[in-house]
Amino acid sequence: MTLFYLLLIAAIVLIVVGATVEGMLYLTSAGVLLLIADVLYLAGRSMWRTTHRPAH
Repeated sequence: MTLFYLLLIAAIVLIVVGATVEGMLYLTSAGVLLLIADVLYLAGRSMWRTTHRPAH
């Protein structure tokens, strides 16, 4: 979960810096892509957990 939060903070920082500094639109793009990858990572991790639980 720490990796998720670290990537989330990095994505938000990249988006904010890219939006405020002129000529840094590529940082906004990188931030959005990182945010999408982070959400996909979280979704994949939660799906993997639900399918691989041991039977009680």
